[in-house]
Amino acid sequence: MHSKRRSPAFPSWLEQQPLWVERERSVALWMHRAAARAWVVRFLDAVSRVGDGWLWYLVIVCLPWAGGASGPSASVRMIAVGIVDLIVYKIIKRWIARPRPYCTCPGIRACARSLDEFSFPSGHTLHSVAFSFILTAYYPAFAIFVWPLTLLIAASRIILGLHYPSDVIVGGLIGLTTAAISFNLL
Repeated sequence: MHSKRRSPAFPSWLEQQPLWVERERSVALWMHRAAARAWVVRFLDAVSRVGDGWLWYLVIVCLPWAGGASGPSASVRMIAVGIVDLIVYKIIKRWIARPRPYCTCPGIRACARSLDEFSFPSGHTLHSVAFSFILTAYYPAFAIFVWPLTLLIAASRIILGLHYPSDVIVGGLIGLTTAAISFNLL
């Protein structure tokens, strides 16, 4: 009998769910098959880089000047939620310490650079969902642009081998929750 090696901080409850883990790996592998096409990898790598934050930072900086009367409020809300989300994200990421799929799942390779060592939750998805929620609450017409981009960012993280589906789902739920709560607090 041999023991599985795991990250010291990786919770054992995740390892006690072999059926869940295998199903998630199957979905990740299935989605990662799209990365066999070079054009898909190039396109999704570009989408993923947009999710690195620079587009959202540009929006936040421009809103006070180009966003009309609601611009400053939307910008401040995005900054506040972004800071809260960053703190929550870092705490969860270090506590869970889940290895990335390309490190633990045979058949999945890293098709883009990862910003850090662990995968849970997806920070790209977390911030994209939070910022999209806030932006479309103030400017509903932007929904046609930001939500498809947010979905592409989320999918890119799985297809590029950087995240499991649950990383993306939980990241999105955290972003949605913090953005929604901000409208009750700010």
